Amino acid sequence: MGELGFSWCSVLAVFSLVLNAAVFCNGGITSTFVRKVEKTVDMPLDSDVFSVPPGYNAPQQVHITQGDHVGKGVIVSWVTVDEPGSNIVLYWSDNSKQKNKAKGTTVTYKFYNYTSGYIHHCTIKNLKFNTKYYYEVGIGHTIRTFWFTTPPEVGPDVPYTFGLIGDLGQSYDSNKTLTHYELNPTKGKTLLFMGDLSYADNYPNHDNVRWDTWGRFIERSAAYQPWIWTAGNHEIDFAPEIGETKPFKPYTHRYHVPYKASNSTAPFWYSIKRASAYIIVLSSYSAYGKYTPQYKWLEKELPKVNRSETPWLIVLMHSPWYNSYNYHYMEGETMRVMYEPWFVQYKVDVVFAGHVHAYERSERVSNVAYNIVNGICIPASDQSAPVYITIGDGGNLEGLATNMTEPQPKYSAFREASFGHAVFDIKNRTHAYYSWHRNQDGYAVEADSMWFFNRFWHPVDDSTSAQS
Repeated sequence: MGELGFSWCSVLAVFSLVLNAAVFCNGGITSTFVRKVEKTVDMPLDSDVFSVPPGYNAPQQVHITQGDHVGKGVIVSWVTVDEPGSNIVLYWSDNSKQKNKAKGTTVTYKFYNYTSGYIHHCTIKNLKFNTKYYYEVGIGHTIRTFWFTTPPEVGPDVPYTFGLIGDLGQSYDSNKTLTHYELNPTKGKTLLFMGDLSYADNYPNHDNVRWDTWGRFIERSAAYQPWIWTAGNHEIDFAPEIGETKPFKPYTHRYHVPYKASNSTAPFWYSIKRASAYIIVLSSYSAYGKYTPQYKWLEKELPKVNRSETPWLIVLMHSPWYNSYNYHYMEGETMRVMYEPWFVQYKVDVVFAGHVHAYERSERVSNVAYNIVNGICIPASDQSAPVYITIGDGGNLEGLATNMTEPQPKYSAFREASFGHAVFDIKNRTHAYYSWHRNQDGYAVEADSMWFFNRFWHPVDDSTSAQS
């Protein structure tokens, strides 16, 4: 009887191991939605979304971003073509008719056989929080008027809504993505952009005309709400074969960010506060190893985050660390090894990346236990770790990443090869609602969503399986 009991115990033990293995190997959801297979094509140069505004020396490619660390500043950028014209911005609040004046700078650059227009950047400072402002550019020739609303004052329970787009490009699908975002009933107030802007480098000699068309394409959104920039691989523009050996030349001339406000030494990594969020932007394509400027900056930056002031800690980068597609697979691995322990230590809420032209959301996992010799090299559930979201699905001409690794890994909660955008809607210090919207659906449809519970103020399990 004892032997029989022992045998049953052995069987049960083995059965339990098998069951555990089955659960362990079981991943999340791979969406059953299949997008119609269509070639992704760039819109032709004469498309209406690229149209040049009428009038002599009319400002074009107008866009804004945050201009300081706390949200009281705005960087206004625009291009004039006929002549430099004025670099002055006139601005006034909604309830005032008195126009204020800010003076900017003007730059140009050459890239192979291309010469840029006159690129203007003007920082407006000391604005009032939560106020609508109008602004004018093109003073002296063709004046164009736009507006923006400053964020509420930084504070722990300030609600705020961020839009999320990555790898946009300028294809017909890109236009659908931007339109879908603009018409989403949950209105994003600031757009977090995960890198890969114009895809001009996909053209012969990195045709910089495509930087101009892209600037005109996004103006309808980026002139009215800040786009927070992350540099991707398509911004590198390193082309020694045509004599272009300075990386990021078009990008850094056209898109300014307030990097000095967070003591960064380069515009590729920086931080901002906005409402109840602390946003850290990192560069997958700048040196990030130990002792590099980016490493030293991040090492000092993370301890500065006061979660009693800004509860939500959000990180943007281009190359994802957790990716179960066969495209760009493990490209973010060396950066993950360097920085993931810090993300867990400081309880980052969410990391948004692009690069892979599809959508994926992870569970809260970390792979920080592995030390080369211990063999503990499988991502494990970790409630101090961020959710990793890949949203490189803006719609660019390179098309969708449709080839996924099989079986779906346990850390992957939801994945789908479709174009779309997302919204991160902060409610207070404890809760935020996240939704992803594929282009094929009606504006209010959520193809994927989850409630985020803040890692500092409400660190209970918010995994998909826990909520279902």
